[in-house]
Amino acid sequence: MNILQINSSARADQSQSTRLARDIVDRLQKSNPDASLTVRDLGRTPHPELGEAALAALFTPADQRTPDQAARVALDDALIAELQAADVIVFGVPMYNFGVSAQLKNWIDAIARSGVTFRYTDKGPVGLVQGKKVYVALTRGGLYRNTPADTQVPYLQNVFAFLGMTNVQFIYAEGLAMGPDAEQKALASAQSQIEEVLAA
Repeated sequence: MNILQINSSARADQSQSTRLARDIVDRLQKSNPDASLTVRDLGRTPHPELGEAALAALFTPADQRTPDQAARVALDDALIAELQAADVIVFGVPMYNFGVSAQLKNWIDAIARSGVTFRYTDKGPVGLVQGKKVYVALTRGGLYRNTPADTQVPYLQNVFAFLGMTNVQFIYAEGLAMGPDAEQKALASAQSQIEEVLAA
């Protein structure tokens, strides 16, 4: 088993989403002692945004790219290779202003590439990143689950499905900013959810 852990918090050691992602990975490794692990920390090593220069590089044929363009595309290629090699992907996803972090959005922009991770057909798009198991540890300051304000889950579900990843489990830790008791309850609930989804 190849496990890819993706941390998307702007915070480092104090990130609750990263801690929960690590908890999921720890449990997976206990069940699969020979599993390999790759950690991509987008907070410590942010991926560049998809700007005009990056688009120009991507749409330039490989044999015609400048050295700078080739280097820029290679950054995205590295993320795609990690994703393709993984059997299990574990995301740590905090909520920032009702959405995902800029760090995670940049990662998504980098790995969503036509003809590589998805393709268009006469019947619509087809995801090419198939056969993966995905776990998403969500951390929120307030309570958003199953409400119209939760734009994260529908967005991530759409992105993952578009790429071919449909076996997705979400773990929620909510109310983390609502006082010490609420925080403790939220983290205990998240641990219970982790045990439940990994036992399934």
